[in-house]
Order: sequence, then C-alpha cells, then structure tokens
Amino acid sequence: MKMITAVIKPFKLDEVREALGEIGVSGVTVTEVKGFGRQKGHTELYRGAEYVVDFLPKVKVEVALAESMVENAVEAITKAASTGKIGDGKIFISQLDDAIRIRTGETGPEAI
Repeated sequence: MKMITAVIKPFKLDEVREALGEIGVSGVTVTEVKGFGRQKGHTELYRGAEYVVDFLPKVKVEVALAESMVENAVEAITKAASTGKIGDGKIFISQLDDAIRIRTGETGPEAI
C-alpha cells in the first residue's frame, strides 16, 4: 500500500477529486494548508500599504491506495492539477505499512 500526498492550488481541488473518482479511488482526505516553494510568496496591496504574503493558500490531498493504482493516481492528479505555471504543487509518495478500518477491524488493503 502507498500514501499519496499532493499539495495543489485550491481551485484545482474539484478537478483532482473528479479525476481520482474516474480511476476508482473511493476516498480522499483534504486539508487546507499554507506554504511556499520556489515562488516564495508575493506582495499585495491592502488599504494603500504593501505587504508580503509569505505563505500561500494550498490544499493537501491524501489518498491511501494499493500499489497497483499508484501510477494511474499520480497521472490523474498531475493532469488535473496542472496549470503550467509556477506553484502548481507537489506529489509525494510514501510507503503505508498498515491500515485499519475502525468499524469492522479489517486491516491492510481491505481497509482502504
């Protein structure tokens, strides 16, 4: 099993969710986060004063799935989240040792 964590632009969330649904992903966890990468934030004007926005709003999407689905899921996220501009985000893939469904006690791939 693998855990895919994607940090994307907030307005791309619906497209990513739909793309994952089309390939058979049954559940995702979404968190509103803030951060920065190469774009290093930006400056904004508020009531005539200029200030620096260091941390930009992003959305973190987490998906636990079987290893056989990872390649398709990464491709779906990449296509749906891409704008071709800086700040599109990142995808991280990590090993998931175990999963347990609390209601039934199922473990491993059956739990996800």
